[in-house]
Amino acid sequence: MALNQRVISFYNKRIWIIGASSGIGEACAQAFLSHGAKVALSARRIDKLKAIQDKWPTDQTLCLPANAQNNDELSTAYQSIKQTWGGIDLLLYVSGIYEPMRADNFDLAKATDIINTNIIGAMSACSITLPDFIQQQSGGIAIVSSVAGYSGLPQSLAYGPSKAAMINFCETLYYDLKPKNVAVYMINPGFVSTEATAKNDFEMPALITTEQAATEILDGIQAGEFDIHFPKRFSYFLKFLRLLPYPVYFFLIKKFIKI
Repeated sequence: MALNQRVISFYNKRIWIIGASSGIGEACAQAFLSHGAKVALSARRIDKLKAIQDKWPTDQTLCLPANAQNNDELSTAYQSIKQTWGGIDLLLYVSGIYEPMRADNFDLAKATDIINTNIIGAMSACSITLPDFIQQQSGGIAIVSSVAGYSGLPQSLAYGPSKAAMINFCETLYYDLKPKNVAVYMINPGFVSTEATAKNDFEMPALITTEQAATEILDGIQAGEFDIHFPKRFSYFLKFLRLLPYPVYFFLIKKFIKI
């Protein structure tokens, strides 16, 4: 059952993607643009953003470099969007840091960096855009979390908790924003072939491309889904596992995720 209103078309919708320079963010940008949306591109790597921008009509994109950990830079980017387009219809927060980490190589500095981007960055983007969404009584917020946030997984000592926090954040946002007609989309991908997952030294089950991930995200938003998770054969398996007693859970994780 759809928890948000269905989106008939992305044509001429104003979409701000934070984390648009590569991976899922870049694939989503290309997909939205192909549907006729206007896309504001934000990330740290301006050369990557301009490479995307150069493929599309000048009035269809905005290139707004910003570090997801810098609230001032995000605020400046958002003000530029408002000055040019008058506002946005959808915020898509994709920025994230993944660093394989286990107890024997726990690095607090790296963990802090992960938390600052994956949690504080998303909250910062929401704090900037929420007043306008609430005032206009429309629009939507989409946050890319991960199935790693469902429950504890090997090598996710900092990444997993950061994504668990975002799942909780999205659930709480939904309670507050549904009465105000603002949609919330909680996006939980499994393994997607990106620069980040290339760091993994194990076989990743149900690995998909960024283009496949973008298709799942756009289809989920259009269908009005709150819980957008994929690929289903893997994400449903992890959803099932978290319902089991811990002895069974740990046994199955060790058996099926060979790390």
